Amino acid sequence: MDPASLVGYAATLCSVTSFVPQAWKVIRTRETAAISLRMYAITVLGFALWLTYGVLLGQWPLILTNGICLLLSGFILTMKLLPRGRRRAVAAALDPAQGG
Repeated sequence: MDPASLVGYAATLCSVTSFVPQAWKVIRTRETAAISLRMYAITVLGFALWLTYGVLLGQWPLILTNGICLLLSGFILTMKLLPRGRRRAVAAALDPAQGG
């Protein structure tokens, strides 16, 4: 594997790892009040555009990174937009040990 690919996959690991704790916190706490709706909406759009760019170039590091980050940030945005009851139901389905 060439050095550029190694850097790309390392960037993937860092980018994905940065969103996992926030997504898990939303599932655990069922709270999204401290999350900026505008920021996550722009972030989701940015990842969608980067994913499209990666697909157009056929660049797997871009596709992989932005596809996974789009899913994670999209999940967080969706949880932010859901009414409290529905958000709690989704979180309970993903982490039944935490209860409703």
